[in-house]
Amino acid sequence: MERTRESTAIVLDSTSDFLDAHERHPNMRIVPLYVLFDGVPLRDHVDIAPAEFYERLTSSSTLPTTSQPTPEDFLACYRELRDAGYERIWSLHLSAKLSGTYESARRAAEELGGGIVRVVDTGTASLACGLLAEAIDRRLAEGTTDEEVEELVARFEGANRVVFTTATLEYLQKGGRIGNAKALLATALAIKPIIEVTGGVVEQGGKQRTRSKALNFLVEKVKSYDGAIENLAVMHADCSDVDAFVDMLRPFAPGEIVVGEIGPVIGTHGGRGTIGVAFQVTT
Repeated sequence: MERTRESTAIVLDSTSDFLDAHERHPNMRIVPLYVLFDGVPLRDHVDIAPAEFYERLTSSSTLPTTSQPTPEDFLACYRELRDAGYERIWSLHLSAKLSGTYESARRAAEELGGGIVRVVDTGTASLACGLLAEAIDRRLAEGTTDEEVEELVARFEGANRVVFTTATLEYLQKGGRIGNAKALLATALAIKPIIEVTGGVVEQGGKQRTRSKALNFLVEKVKSYDGAIENLAVMHADCSDVDAFVDMLRPFAPGEIVVGEIGPVIGTHGGRGTIGVAFQVTT
């Protein structure tokens, strides 16, 4: 059966940081995760915008917590799309190794029934999920099949790359990702960690001594795949140097560079100043 934009919807969660997905594509929806300050749940990118979040994060003595959407949150979205006439829903989500979001979506898909929803653990995070959504949408514009979309998703798993750096280790330390002693030493030396999402998990991919060296490292990472990149996105957490960083990347981009602001949920772990790239390489 042929799948088109008119018959097929795409659902993302808010950690995709693809805020204008629905504005760009009427068949796309975003289900928000939650960030909790002092136990009060706020919907990611909905009840609290990134700018307000980073101000509160900077002044807060304790790290906020985060939570995935409930199955009921997803079910409401799926029902709305089904009732609007969509025959297939592709639901693309943050790595299941990083969040329970995928499991909530899977349970909601089961409850909806009818085999309408295909839930995907993208194995990645942030705008990388948005790039996958865009790739599927391009196929839908031409007319495609479920089998072709499944092949596209499988290729994405091997071709996807996400690399970023943080301005401070404070939030990784508060979140228990690194120990106090290591964080204090790294801060004293002005070390900027290089973080990669590999195999669905967050791993350290190196370190640089200054912000400029860290940004240059990211550019060199992209440059190393020059001529073999299909898509490129930049995600940032309230970074004043994002425009300059995008300009550094332009010579190696295959086309438009999608830029998105990292929202409260992912920002809880990286903090203001986090910046990175997501791209796919040809095989």
